[in-house]
Amino acid sequence: MARTRNRLTAKGAAALLEPGRHADGGGLYLVIDGDGRSADRRRWLYLFQWRGKRREMGLGGYPTISLAEARKARDEAELVLRDGRDPILAREEMRRGRERTPTFGEAAESLIETMQSGWRNAKHRAQWGTTLRTYCKSFWSSPVDEVGTDAILGALKPIWIAKAETASRLRGRIEAVIDAARAAGHIPPNEANPAGRRGHLDKLLPRKQKLQRGHHRAMHHDALSTFISDLRDRQATAALALEFLILTAARSGEVRDMRWSEVHLGDRLWSVPAARMKAGRVHHVPLSNRAVEVLEAVRPLSDGEADALVFPGHKPGKPLSIMAMTMLLRRMGTDVTVHGFRSAFRDFAGDETGFAREVAEAALCTKRL
Repeated sequence: MARTRNRLTAKGAAALLEPGRHADGGGLYLVIDGDGRSADRRRWLYLFQWRGKRREMGLGGYPTISLAEARKARDEAELVLRDGRDPILAREEMRRGRERTPTFGEAAESLIETMQSGWRNAKHRAQWGTTLRTYCKSFWSSPVDEVGTDAILGALKPIWIAKAETASRLRGRIEAVIDAARAAGHIPPNEANPAGRRGHLDKLLPRKQKLQRGHHRAMHHDALSTFISDLRDRQATAALALEFLILTAARSGEVRDMRWSEVHLGDRLWSVPAARMKAGRVHHVPLSNRAVEVLEAVRPLSDGEADALVFPGHKPGKPLSIMAMTMLLRRMGTDVTVHGFRSAFRDFAGDETGFAREVAEAALCTKRL
């Protein structure tokens, strides 16, 4: 008995050159238009009956779409027909569904799902979702490519001053969602991110007046690069100590009393003994390239003695004066405190990074565990 379905073979389909429709069965045809030697003249066609009328559904060119792939598409179309739907209309609806721009909420949930495997802290994962869902209600259901500056300002302004840290985190998370949507192709690549801070929202939102913790006046982290450039022009132990303090977000006393026995240059690590920590426990501080350079610059001051002070004062065996770095700031005409640079670090961590609050606090070693 002749086969009524799957009549063609892969080799047979490749060898066909005669113009016309070559049946595979079940409504599937390999159509050859004109010269069969040209790849652009071969295509797959599925014929079916819909509400008493014959319909033709293109399945793609051959050999781009293989015989096996064409059969699979035919079988899927047959299932749609059995379900009482038009396969052509169903395919168009599916394509529109795939092409639909996700809402901001969908883009946010997708980003959180993608990122959460890299978050060790369950609380951090929860905070991302809670912050976005709470403050982005007004545009949560809007297409992500339609969320503009006005909508973002509407979410940020009510908390920008009253809840400064939350507002900074919120802005960064909105920016991340929109960046991810752009990377996924839902937003044109040349469009600026409406949640961007520098040169955009920083011109539209009030400047935060309180850039400090407690009574310690702090420098805004945007101004730090210029300040440190000026600081490096000053040839003094106090200048090197202050730069090291800024780089490590350490307290003044921790730096002034620092000894070479605490430094492990091979591991690029500074281990501050518990006895000198406010939290009463050993604090390990990773050293950046520049922090290591600062230590190399002051090493000759101690003659390489293991227990010698890293930043010695004028009197032998004595550390820098408690006022040395403060007086340096005054001479530089800077109205901030030494301790305020820890506040600048904390603001930077909240404004410019996605690290959990606990990570930033651990870097500062502010609490007993």
